[in-house]
Amino acid sequence: MSITNPLKKLVSCVILDLDGTLLNTDGIVNDVLKVYLVKHGKQWDGREAQGIVGKTPSEAAAVVVDNYGLSITADELMTEITPMFSDQWCKIRALPGASRLIKHFRGEGVPMALASNSPRDNIETKISYQPGWRESFSVVIGGDEVKAGKPSPEIFLEAAKKLNIEPSKCLVIEDSPTGVMAGKAAGMEVVAIPSLPKQSHLYTSADEVINSLLDLRPEKWGLPPFQDWIESTLPIEPWYIGGPVIKGFGRGSKVLGIPTANISAKNFSTELSEHPSGVYFGWAKLSTRGVYKMVMSIGWNPYFNNTEKTIEPWLLHDFDEDFYGEELHLAIVGYIRPEANFSSLESLIEKIHEDRKIAEAALVLPLYSKYKDDKYLRSPANGENGQ
Repeated sequence: MSITNPLKKLVSCVILDLDGTLLNTDGIVNDVLKVYLVKHGKQWDGREAQGIVGKTPSEAAAVVVDNYGLSITADELMTEITPMFSDQWCKIRALPGASRLIKHFRGEGVPMALASNSPRDNIETKISYQPGWRESFSVVIGGDEVKAGKPSPEIFLEAAKKLNIEPSKCLVIEDSPTGVMAGKAAGMEVVAIPSLPKQSHLYTSADEVINSLLDLRPEKWGLPPFQDWIESTLPIEPWYIGGPVIKGFGRGSKVLGIPTANISAKNFSTELSEHPSGVYFGWAKLSTRGVYKMVMSIGWNPYFNNTEKTIEPWLLHDFDEDFYGEELHLAIVGYIRPEANFSSLESLIEKIHEDRKIAEAALVLPLYSKYKDDKYLRSPANGENGQ
């Protein structure tokens, strides 16, 4: 893809955070705290997770004890909950784009360090379940190996020292405001990928804020560019969701002139937490009608300022009638762009039609067209195949 932004600053190494940046640990934290707090007669509210993002484990424990008025100390909470977390590390999934990024930089000989507020042993255990990760990092530093964790710059300065690279030549990639503060305090360049939705104002000190690892453009920092974009699309590991078509916000057809076939997001909270908001494409199977090209948005739709993250597929075919209640299966195979806000309805509609053109052209390529026959989309139901 062409660079739309000029070079920001030349760097020669990358220092990565782990939890929330490379690994989807939020889901595990939610699951463990939900189970644990029930035993204390309390109910975990996932929205309070932002109070512990980027903190060291002991700081996070203190926040939980305080927020829920638990009659134990933070140390006691740590003792009780640590084994519960240890049982879950093997289930943590890499965030979209994480393995791609690590493989790319390793292949290009870019030195990488991992610097996390988690204890070193926990880091080693977590990354041991991700093939190819451990050997890709020249340096790994845990929060228990420095005097003060983030937002202190110490962990990043120590990483630069061990890499033998000047701090000003290091690019930090972080998901938490705490980590961004630490990176800037260390005199480094910082790319933020906010793990807190609708909280971008907390990340203003970062040198760049992007939506997900899929949107990182290494060439902006003088690093080797990714070579895997094809016709303005990025192939991704396919993922699959399905359910009955439901009534949406009533704005697809009425406001945008684009009839979306919405499915309930309630059944896909895990997928929604794992996949960044943005515009994707793939194939859609309607149980009685066939398979169609599809482009879809995931996210909060900033122009409409949704309160919930939604999935809104647009089947690229003119239907004569509504098909509410019909079973819809989606195979999502590629990524186009991050979610964006627009200054006017006209510019939003124009962009949506541009997304359609990109998706339609891409789905003709063998790389993507082969998924039209994916077993997830095959069923005994009859129906004429779509375009």
